[in-house]
Order: sequence, then structure tokens, then C-alpha cells
Amino acid sequence: MNPAQEKEALLWGMVGVTLFAATLPMTRLAVGPTDAPQLSPWFVTFGRAAVAGVLSIGYLLWQRSRGRLNVPVRAQWPLLGITAFGVIVGFPLFLALALRHVPSTHGAVVTALLPLSTAVLGALWFRQRPSTGFWACAVLGSGLVLGFMVWRAGGFYLGAANIYLLIAMTTGALGYIGGARLTPSLGAEQAICWVLVCCLPLTLPIAWWFAPGAPSAISAMGWLGFIYVALFSMWIGFFAWYRALALGAVRVSQIQLIQPFLSLLFAVPLLGERLDIVTLFFALAVIATVFAGKKMPVHAAGAAP
Repeated sequence: MNPAQEKEALLWGMVGVTLFAATLPMTRLAVGPTDAPQLSPWFVTFGRAAVAGVLSIGYLLWQRSRGRLNVPVRAQWPLLGITAFGVIVGFPLFLALALRHVPSTHGAVVTALLPLSTAVLGALWFRQRPSTGFWACAVLGSGLVLGFMVWRAGGFYLGAANIYLLIAMTTGALGYIGGARLTPSLGAEQAICWVLVCCLPLTLPIAWWFAPGAPSAISAMGWLGFIYVALFSMWIGFFAWYRALALGAVRVSQIQLIQPFLSLLFAVPLLGERLDIVTLFFALAVIATVFAGKKMPVHAAGAAP
């Protein structure tokens, strides 16, 4: 990239990471804590995808009017399903279920391992041969996250919320890999739009079923959190992030390392959560492990026998 392209890529990457970083505190606002619940985690998950799916129809129609519409072929439908399972259902649902019970600062530390989890699943998917150093970083990072969860639980009992976070992290990584496989042929923006549109027959009725019976009973901040995750976390954020990756994936992907820090910082003014020194230490340790892991070589798979 020339300097102008690099600056543009880093700018779009920073926009995407910032929008994604607010997802945790905004989801916490939308679902509320156990002692003051707001929207159902199921409604937040499927409702945000339904809103983004309706907007995606308009975007795809606009692309069609410009003669730039890329339509998925039959062979890509499995990848659409995998991506939908990860980023439309798995990650947002289990994140919302977890954040009903734990602070968003807690979730930020656990999900800080998401880039390395994506790399591990990607290496297994493509049958690559990561180096010993890569696996050492993956094990160390996982151990740090598990240690943090045990410390917060006060013993060797992880609890449902931590299990939800681990499932969210795993399914999110799977969805990222599926989306990465779709992007070269469909384009960055159209990939997520097609996933959202194809999910509308599922997301619309489920969102309707779990919609609050008395919308006025939900606080304004609860609805604000929902609107944010529907417009920015589920839709606009992907536009900025995928555009940045298309310009320069290697350099831009490093920006994702600051996402947990931003999530921790957003939680303080938005939710009034306290950022203690132990949480900050674990966040720094996990991010350092992810940074080291991304520097370790991953060799291409050998020829099939």
C-alpha cells in the first residue's frame, strides 16, 4: 500500500474496532442486570439481526440498481449457514445471555482472546501447521482467560455466564472464518448483507415472539443499547471493518488488539462499572499473548496424500 491507502485502511479499521468495542456495554444496557432486567437476550439477538436484515435488503437493491450485485451460488450456501450460525446467532445470543449476569468488563477480558481463537480454528479448518510458539501462545492465552474466570467466580466453578462467554467466543470465531471465505467472491459489504437477508425468515418471527409485551416498560437506555447493536454492531461496523481488511488485512488486523481496552473504557461512563487493577492486568496479559501469537508463523498445509 502507498501511504494514502495505508492511512485510509487504518482509519476504517479504527472506526470498525471502535464500533465493535461498544458492543459489550451496549448489550449490557439492552438486556440489563438480573436485578433490573430489560429486553430479553433472545429479542436482542434476533431483533438486531432482523433490523439489520431489513436494511440489508435496501442495500442489496441499491447495489443491483448500480449493476454491482453479487449473488451467492449454490456451493456458497453452506458457508452462508456457518457464518450465520456464528455471527448472527451464536456470538450475540450467548454474549447477551452472559452479560445479563456479569459486567461487560468481565466479558471484555474473555472475548479478548477472540482473534487468537479465530486463528486456531482457521488453522484447523484449512489444515495448516501452526508453529510450536503459536500453540504455546494459544494455550497460555486460554489459561489466562480460564484463570480470570475462576478468580472472578471465587473458586473452580465457572458458572453459566462464563460458559456462555466461551461459547460466544468459539461461535464468533467460526462465523468470522465463514465470512472470510465468502468475502473474496461476494465482496465485504455484500457478504454480511446476504447472511442477514437469508436469516430473515428465522430472525423476524423469533424477534416478534420475544418482543416485550409492554415496550414502555423498557427504559430509554435499554432501547438505546438495542438500537446501537442493531445498527452499528450488526451492520455498519462490518462495513467499516471489512472495507479496512480489504485494503490491508495484515496491518489492519493489529488494530483489533485495542478493542478490549476500548470496551473496558466504554463500560465506565456508559454503565458506571468499576475497572479494578486485577481485571486490567488480565486484559493486558491476554492482549499481549494474542499479539505474540499473531507474530508466530503458521505454515501452509502439505500436499494431500
